[in-house]
Amino acid sequence: MEKKLFNLLKNIKSVDLSLKEKAYEHLDNLTKPPRSLGKLEEIAARIFAIQEGKVEPYPARIYTCAGDHGVVQEGVSPYPQEVTRQMVLNFLNEGAAINVLCKTSQVDLKVVDVGVKGEPFPQHKNLIQQKIRSGTGNIAIEKAMRKEECLKAIFLGIELASNAQKQGIKSLGTGEMGIGNTTSSTALYCAFLNLSPEETTGAGAGLDNQAIQHKIQIIKKALNLHSKTIKTQAPLEILSSLGGLEIACLTGLILGAALYKMPIVIDGFISTAAFVCAYKLEPKIKDYAFFSHLSAEKAHKQILEKVGAFPLLHLDMRLGEGTGAALALFLLQAAANIFNNMATFEQAGVASGK
Repeated sequence: MEKKLFNLLKNIKSVDLSLKEKAYEHLDNLTKPPRSLGKLEEIAARIFAIQEGKVEPYPARIYTCAGDHGVVQEGVSPYPQEVTRQMVLNFLNEGAAINVLCKTSQVDLKVVDVGVKGEPFPQHKNLIQQKIRSGTGNIAIEKAMRKEECLKAIFLGIELASNAQKQGIKSLGTGEMGIGNTTSSTALYCAFLNLSPEETTGAGAGLDNQAIQHKIQIIKKALNLHSKTIKTQAPLEILSSLGGLEIACLTGLILGAALYKMPIVIDGFISTAAFVCAYKLEPKIKDYAFFSHLSAEKAHKQILEKVGAFPLLHLDMRLGEGTGAALALFLLQAAANIFNNMATFEQAGVASGK
């Protein structure tokens, strides 16, 4: 299975960023001062390069992937583990923030059970049930998952991207749900980016200062336990040891988006951890990725700077679910509409100023 993954990664092509200049030729001929729409024009130009001559991010879809974390046993979250399951049901009943924002942005939403503890959920048209195991192991005392389970989750994410493309979806967004997943994400950042738990660990779902200090100690314990694996800098081994099933699935979704030449919008703190995992597996995925927002979670700004990413929004959000991606996908569509629907100077009979 590992060999199959690395063979698949060889098929990911670099985005031909020289195509952006052709896009800018068109954008500079629209009825506005050159580059006056700033990042919107940059978004349109990059989509043009990704889609090799088109700027069509919609229809768009967010996959909100859900999984439980054994490290919750260590008291790293103010919420009980049952909330993961309860929130999945809330997503399916269309009562969560991600539902509201997807409807507002006219983005399709699918929920994926990749590792929620407990029995299968009742069937639902927007639920994909592909549970690989019922929650991960406690990373402070054992590996999160076996490498084979991690690979299954990655391949599931690639399959989700493939299915979306076959269904006419043009771009994707990442979302997640999993009590305890800021702990796993923080451990991954420390392992991959040589950051310390002290500078990276935040409040997550709302920890006070004393609880944050406890969370730091648990992350240190996990990093020490898996130190030999971390020293290898082998992405699959590190993800298997410290990650989550939903993080591994999103890693596959990001790889799949690049494989099928689809723009993908990365949500916040946890989704960025999945991006880092995907980037470590295949750096060419970076040019397919747009980063929705700067999370209010501690160190997200530093992490984005380390991977050379520019967040589109800064709204002090730290919810997850894909909420930032839903907002940013609307920006992608706004940029596309500027590119495709705005009049040129010639069409409008306006002097260009050249």
